[in-house]
Amino acid sequence: MAATDVTDPQFYHRVVDCQWACPAHTNVPGYIRLIAQGRYTESYLLNRESNVFPGILGRTCDRPCEPACRRGRVEEKPVAICRLKRVAADHRDDIRAFLPKAPATKNGKRVALVGAGPSALTVANDLLPLGYDITIFERNAQPGGLMRINIPSFRLPAQVLDDECGYIIDMGATMQYGTEVQSLKGLLDDGYDAVYVGTGAPKGKELDIPGRWDAPSQVHIGIEWLANVHFGHIEKIEPRVVIIGVGNTAMDCCRTAKRVGATDVKVIARRGRKHFKASPWELEDAEEEQVEIIENHAPKRMVVENGKLVGMEFEVLEWSEDANGKQSSRVVDTIIIPCDAVILAIGQDNSFPWIERDIGVEFDSRGMPKVSKTTHQSTHPQVFFGGDAAWGPENIIWAVAHGHQAAISIDLQCQGQDVNERPPYGMTLVSAKVGMHSWAFDNDYESQKRAKMQHEDLVKRFTDLDIEVELGFSAEQTAAEVGRCLNCDIQTGFTASACIECDACVDICPTSCLTITTNGTPIDELRTRLSAPALNESQPIYISEQLPQTKRIMVKDEDVCLHCGLCAERCPTAAWDMQIFDLKKPVAGMAYA
Repeated sequence: MAATDVTDPQFYHRVVDCQWACPAHTNVPGYIRLIAQGRYTESYLLNRESNVFPGILGRTCDRPCEPACRRGRVEEKPVAICRLKRVAADHRDDIRAFLPKAPATKNGKRVALVGAGPSALTVANDLLPLGYDITIFERNAQPGGLMRINIPSFRLPAQVLDDECGYIIDMGATMQYGTEVQSLKGLLDDGYDAVYVGTGAPKGKELDIPGRWDAPSQVHIGIEWLANVHFGHIEKIEPRVVIIGVGNTAMDCCRTAKRVGATDVKVIARRGRKHFKASPWELEDAEEEQVEIIENHAPKRMVVENGKLVGMEFEVLEWSEDANGKQSSRVVDTIIIPCDAVILAIGQDNSFPWIERDIGVEFDSRGMPKVSKTTHQSTHPQVFFGGDAAWGPENIIWAVAHGHQAAISIDLQCQGQDVNERPPYGMTLVSAKVGMHSWAFDNDYESQKRAKMQHEDLVKRFTDLDIEVELGFSAEQTAAEVGRCLNCDIQTGFTASACIECDACVDICPTSCLTITTNGTPIDELRTRLSAPALNESQPIYISEQLPQTKRIMVKDEDVCLHCGLCAERCPTAAWDMQIFDLKKPVAGMAYA
């Protein structure tokens, strides 16, 4: 096998599992180390380079980084990455002096952003410092989009939204609040050089079953109901509430219902818990608030008597799986669950009635725009999509990632360059050695268990919709949790020409991830000959150049390495070194900087 190309930033990037899994590629180990040093403002700013909204995402992110966390391979639970992000946000100083500034002289290009949600605000964040004239059209009176009107304030306080949206808007974006765009053609005719559509997926899905329209005032669409609660149009709901659906919106609905008068709230799921779309912590919080979650029930009809909803009938399902893994269900019973109100939270759809179908923006059979996954450009070269508007509902962090990539494309398009020629990734690798056997990071293994989030008292949290439930980590919890990070961005650099094949590194490695062996192909066969077979093929193995003594190679299984640095401490020739890896992500403006 050929030696690993360690000049490719993506090799080391892949090793930093949390950063690799994050759609915005946030430097997780870097910001956790800054928190460990009490440098909260610097940690927040490092966070903000990638995810733009550390305070918001520290409360609401779906946490794709955490299942990937290397800590989960050595004990049950990963590092509380998301909640540490919130620590930096909650304890930062005023950061406005450190934010990019929009130049006084513009570059002559005008960009319209439709919607002031996370993806469009990210585009503004990236383009304003480059001199673009940015106008954001928002139908509501405040920015934030669905972050503001569909995520309850007991999860995401308004002040956090105001601050982080304000950092971007105050760079100089022109805000058109209370303005619902009626025509994309109209925007293009107004002379905008590019239009970014970040309108989300604002249309809740319906449930077409008997009885649905017989008592319409007692049946609500989840995202519309949450918006009405936010705006104060709804202040109370009936005592017995049934929620259909088991995603994060359903969790927001059931918990909100408990705060506006419901005493008996049931969430109904068609399948078992392992198939739920809601995040596990959202389920836990709902159940802590005495919401009942019922599995394997399919809606059959709404029971209406004398024009009033009194219950819902469900089919009780039993699921089975065939040899090919295909699942099927059979009805084993039917039951009626009494209720006074039903909230439908079974998904969201996009809605583009304002986009004319004859201006060059093509749509597929599902009514979704045809958009490049790489460039976010539609079939009209000046029109770009991102966030939920591009491919349907996703979490906020995906919207942020879309915004970064779309900003690159808009910049390239406006500068007359090919949007498919993406600026490259880069990296820096700097030795972490600060002495013969000392490192610029803490490489001790902490056996500390994951910190448990503190919550507001159960009784108090129901007294006001605006009382935040999660209280954040204490100083002691923070200190313990940052110590659980394994510093996966501290890479093991190896110099083959310095190796004397003494096996000291192999002997001391606590996970048997190092092997000196003969080279060979295919790679699958080589993986089986290691000290501990490298069975996880989704993770790379490192293959060195030939060693000078025997022409064998050093092989390292990146999957099980704990980045402890013992190999580098033990090596008598300094063939091993611990090196701090910093990924340089492509951003708007790089292509011609």
